[in-house]
Amino acid sequence: MRADARRNADKLRAAAAELFREQGLHAPLKEIARRAGVSHGTLYNLFGTREALIDEVAVDLAGDRLQEIADRALAHEDPWAGFVFYMEQVCELQAVEPAVGDVMNGGFPGAARLMAVCARTQDVAVQVIVRAQDAGSLRPDFTREDLLFLLGSNALLARASRGTAPDVWRRGLALALDGLRTEAAHPLPVPALSVEQHREVLGRLTGAFRAAGPTGGSAGAGGSAGAEAAGGSAGA
Repeated sequence: MRADARRNADKLRAAAAELFREQGLHAPLKEIARRAGVSHGTLYNLFGTREALIDEVAVDLAGDRLQEIADRALAHEDPWAGFVFYMEQVCELQAVEPAVGDVMNGGFPGAARLMAVCARTQDVAVQVIVRAQDAGSLRPDFTREDLLFLLGSNALLARASRGTAPDVWRRGLALALDGLRTEAAHPLPVPALSVEQHREVLGRLTGAFRAAGPTGGSAGAGGSAGAEAAGGSAGA
């Protein structure tokens, strides 16, 4: 790679990390190129796809922090307190950095490094769940997919309410946690989503959010479909 190409690639990585943190991993590629001071064509020539660009920065976006949260949750003497700590900390991180929700839900199967981070964070989250269930404090029918659905829903709520009621996600989480206690559990009417169903449902919700925009406009954080299509692969 020539020196000028290396400089452009570095600028694109920095701009992508910044914009992904602000808007999530669906941030418009044209906006990343504009912020980096290069053309959209340059971005496409250097990275080819959104997934390739994500993989350049995804590990640095949330992987270490999610691992740290899980480690601290597992270190709690009280397994239920550890589970609550995990949920509160991850949900708060999602509210501050929209990319965290995208990192956890595995919505970019073409991004190998991102999917590895996703798998690792989900596996350690299961340890937090099982520990609380073994202690008898977390309802035994709560699954990994239930966790991902709750966290994915929280990510969308936090993103949509950011400029209106930035802490409203805390209320939703508190209500959910009360329903997850063993003593509050009632038989569930339907089974949990499968992994495939979870990805499909959250993909639709994310698409609807991007189309409407955080404040109900037509462009939103995701940008127009035409703008994304102009530079090659743009979606998940």
